[in-house]
Amino acid sequence: MKTNSICKIIVSGLLAAVPLMGMAQQVCGNKPWSVRMAESEMVRCPESWQLDFQTRLKWDYCHGLELQAMLDVYDAYGDKKFFDYAVAYADTMIHQDGSIETYKLEEYNIDRLNSGKMLFRIYEQTKDEKYKKALDLLRSQLDTHPRNADGGFWHKKIYENQMWLDGLYMGQPFYAEYAYRNNRVNDYADIINQFVTVARHNYDPKTDLYRHACDVSKREKWADKTTGWSQHCWGRAMGWYAMACVDVLDFIPEHEAGRESVIEILNKLAAQIKRTQDPATGVWYQVIDRSGDEGNYLESSCSTMFVYTLLKALRKGYICPSYMEVAKKGYEGLLTQFIEVDDRGVVSITKGCAVAGLGGKPVYRTGDYNYYITEKIRSNDAKAVGPFIMASLEWERLFQKNSCGTACE
Repeated sequence: MKTNSICKIIVSGLLAAVPLMGMAQQVCGNKPWSVRMAESEMVRCPESWQLDFQTRLKWDYCHGLELQAMLDVYDAYGDKKFFDYAVAYADTMIHQDGSIETYKLEEYNIDRLNSGKMLFRIYEQTKDEKYKKALDLLRSQLDTHPRNADGGFWHKKIYENQMWLDGLYMGQPFYAEYAYRNNRVNDYADIINQFVTVARHNYDPKTDLYRHACDVSKREKWADKTTGWSQHCWGRAMGWYAMACVDVLDFIPEHEAGRESVIEILNKLAAQIKRTQDPATGVWYQVIDRSGDEGNYLESSCSTMFVYTLLKALRKGYICPSYMEVAKKGYEGLLTQFIEVDDRGVVSITKGCAVAGLGGKPVYRTGDYNYYITEKIRSNDAKAVGPFIMASLEWERLFQKNSCGTACE
């Protein structure tokens, strides 16, 4: 680790302790759920680089997911501590020349692009050129990122020929926002093609669901030798794909040829989400194509992602208003099934799958049913926290006044 990074950690730690001491580790119960969850994460992780249970610096998509959500809270309610918390991570990770701590372009890992999204707003407000340089560096990865013959990005260099649903969220909203902000109009067709291509590769007509991943070469041990599919529809993978659709549309101009293809995929996903919603609880299972089967469980990250997608798609007019009933039941289900509050008011979200993937080393992940239901389950997983904040903001925009309240200030 570089010396300036060590200094940044020490300084940011000292600075971070000041507002939290003032909060006395309390979270006000009168504020909206988005604010309460964001403040709770700041209690659990006094320094923003500690998010997602990290003990050392890491340029990671989970930090981008949560801190992007916190910037949304700042935009909605105006409390600058959320902006400062996000900037603290960016400032710790990014050097003056735009290089990024722990980021290696040559790994061609599409996950690494997601945290770039928050830098657009940070650069816009701080005007610090190192953030612009970091954005350019991340965007340059896409110029040489490995692809299949049909143009689909590989998930990682080490995962040859593989398109995972997760990768659409990790790469395409960043790609689209960069194109939008830099007038790279020729990029939109490539971005749209990623959605269409993964839909073609990963859609299973028998279940009317999208498989977690597809190996186009059909060589991986987890891949079906005829279709290249992984064995199951994993809830969070479908959640990533759904969020990617609804977020990327913010930056693709309405007149762009092919934009309607993304909206059509989003509508198909909305129908799948509605059909697989658990009628008793309003939330969704870890393995969607085995909903209700023995060992399967109601999982918080996919559920928050689905609710966020539906609420935003409804607000933007991309899906039929009748989906409001599904979204409302889903949001209420999040609160009853997963949300816990301790005696300090600190909010937790439970029953989140820690991780699930395919292949790899040293333990090869075959992606069978038993694999998905036996991966670690934990509370306050970033993949549930971030989308819960985002879903709550959408809910609050629809149903609550845009006020934080003053009772605990």
